[in-house]
Amino acid sequence: MPSRSSARLAALTVAAVCSAASTVALTSPAQADSLRIHDVQGTTRVSPYAGQKVADVPGIVTATRTYGSSRGFWLQDPTPDDNPATSEGVFVFTSSTPKVAVGDSVTVSGTVSEYVPGGAATGNQSLTEITKPTITTVSTGNAVPAPVVIDAKSVPAEYSPAGDTAASGSVNGLALQPSKYALDYYESLEGMNVQVADTRVVTATDPYSELWVTVKPHENRTRRGGSLYASYDDQNTGRLQVQSLGSTADFPVANVGDTLTGTTTGPMDYNQYGGYTLVASQLGTLKSGGLERETTKKQSRSELAVATYNVENLDPSDATFDKHAAAIVNNLQSPDVVSLEEIQDNNGATDDGTVDASATVDKLIDAIVAAGGPRYDWRSINPVNDQDGGEPGGNIRQVFLFNPERVSFVDRAGGDSTTAVGVTKVHGKAQLTASPGRIAPSDAAWTSSRKPLAGEFVFHGKTVFVIANHLNSKGGDQGLTAQYQPPARSSEIQRHAQATLVNAFVKNILDVQKNAEVIALGDMNDFDFSDTTKILQGDGELWSAIQSLPRSERYTYDYQGNEQVLDQILVSPAIRRGCDFEYDSVHINSEFHDQISDHDPQVLRFRP
Repeated sequence: MPSRSSARLAALTVAAVCSAASTVALTSPAQADSLRIHDVQGTTRVSPYAGQKVADVPGIVTATRTYGSSRGFWLQDPTPDDNPATSEGVFVFTSSTPKVAVGDSVTVSGTVSEYVPGGAATGNQSLTEITKPTITTVSTGNAVPAPVVIDAKSVPAEYSPAGDTAASGSVNGLALQPSKYALDYYESLEGMNVQVADTRVVTATDPYSELWVTVKPHENRTRRGGSLYASYDDQNTGRLQVQSLGSTADFPVANVGDTLTGTTTGPMDYNQYGGYTLVASQLGTLKSGGLERETTKKQSRSELAVATYNVENLDPSDATFDKHAAAIVNNLQSPDVVSLEEIQDNNGATDDGTVDASATVDKLIDAIVAAGGPRYDWRSINPVNDQDGGEPGGNIRQVFLFNPERVSFVDRAGGDSTTAVGVTKVHGKAQLTASPGRIAPSDAAWTSSRKPLAGEFVFHGKTVFVIANHLNSKGGDQGLTAQYQPPARSSEIQRHAQATLVNAFVKNILDVQKNAEVIALGDMNDFDFSDTTKILQGDGELWSAIQSLPRSERYTYDYQGNEQVLDQILVSPAIRRGCDFEYDSVHINSEFHDQISDHDPQVLRFRP
């Protein structure tokens, strides 16, 4: 998923800032007399008057935005036409604090603009606006047009039409069909006063005072109250982002499964971070769903417990060590082996050539001991400075933690940041040429990305090969609400190449020793139904064990109202065949507003 940064907070309120770089310039028809808002909006996503000046467009002010860089107001025509495809609302961008008030009847003259939040390169849809306005107040204190109620009946089951192949897959020029497609329905309400009622929260409140709700309570509902993203063709049409026009201090602090009771009302906006958004002038009342963090079962003496946990850019300056330690000890029940992703070097994002991470790892190990857990030992390989992606200067890498009282690590010299680990046959058994070692670190598939870390462990005299992964992120992919449908997933190209190398390495082990017990785990940055996972699994060399869970529990991450799989533990046939294993996606982070990481850890217990 795209990483968050300080720029995110500033950009959140720039959903309608007009700039030459992100404005769609089109050839438009001549100016018409007595133009109404529905004429400006038109029957497609792009105004027929884009780039033209319009005069004396009438309407009632329904809401004002007086903060940030996107200051202005929403204008709605109280006398709608009879065409459901044409929106009756529009945002008027004033750039400074608007001088109108809710309930004012005004006429607006200005230039119609199609602003693309985030810029055209994002592939986002555009937002129709009137810019550089001249505003005339006709009267004050008028009733605001009643909100359009968005509910399970009004939102279509299909998500989006396929884009026009003659327009590179864009839906911009297609006539809106709001009764057939959810994205068309939301577009037909752009700028209008809308309302939802008694909606369940499906993504918790984030640091930017936004959350996601669903108006379809039965749509792919997960066991704990979210909405499961189950396939590329099932995007959960009932999802809607909610922000507030009021003080962020008053925004509800919600977890998944909570409910916004009563009505939440405000204009329908479109922004860079989630697309269609209800910007609430009136928020419902939060009712807790009582969600609690999960705890997995303790492994038995004969079971090896292996976990993966993305600790989200952990470095010594963070204040989360005690919480991560408590999660590992209490919620994960001190697994025997833990693959950690996103361990940063000793000075975090300071880009001064430091690559060693011993201070980061030792601080976590000490915190685990203080929390009542074992004193883990650890193995890793320092990356080449600034070559593995992630936060610049952070030098993230995978690290093996292991409990030396339960499992031993086989140290075999030769592994470093640039030397590829191989597989040999010794006494009829597979053996790594270096342990720990990195898989094909010089291959172009790993450019600006984390290289897999492979190691040999011994539990009760039996060897288990473990490969820790953190594949290429989804950064750069088009969003589900993009103008291009289906949206392009450009990040897959590199991730597929990476998955091919990991599968080939596992195949090398199994070619030498058919019954070898191999685990490939980590933040795969892709879904259990994705082609990435299919490539990892190959012709049966691996199998994603999260598929052993009931469908409603298969998620490790929550993004824009969709609970989805990014973290996986894949196992070789020798582990899968006996069915003598248990898998647990331990939900301690992704559904909570006070998460210490955006990923849920995964645990596999089995008898080697």
